[in-house]
Amino acid sequence: MAPPRGMRVTGGVAAAALLISACGFHLQGRAPLPDPLKSLYLEVPDRQSDFVQSLRRALLSNGAHLAHEKGQASAVVSILRDNLTRRVVSVSATNQPNEYEVTYTVSFSVTVGDKELLAQQEVSATRTYSFDERLLLAKGHEDDILRGDMAHDLADMVMRRLSSL
Repeated sequence: MAPPRGMRVTGGVAAAALLISACGFHLQGRAPLPDPLKSLYLEVPDRQSDFVQSLRRALLSNGAHLAHEKGQASAVVSILRDNLTRRVVSVSATNQPNEYEVTYTVSFSVTVGDKELLAQQEVSATRTYSFDERLLLAKGHEDDILRGDMAHDLADMVMRRLSSL
């Protein structure tokens, strides 16, 4: 006699979960950090930048302890560059901007004691968006959202590199 349908479905789901966990699968945004990076200090020029705030959230959600002083941490993540640039891509017949390109660039390195664990790395994200001066408030809000999204994407890139150490 075959087992009831509910037991087969439950057994199938359990088997799938076991296979997924066995292959090293992790939910997006969750990357386990190596032991030397469990307690770290963020050395940054601007603690309030969009990128630094996104990176802090990502580190905390992945189980890192952020030290308040450099001497209390086992590793130091140094943000060497945190730069946002915006340039005009196209203009109208009246020489008004129609489209902008925004590039967010971050350079970082990781040290553990006197040893450089990760030499200076650079990651960047670029987005374009249309501009209409009649919608100035909405386009300003779109620029803010775009900047926040790029900062989040860059923090994810940095987290993937940190978790691979």
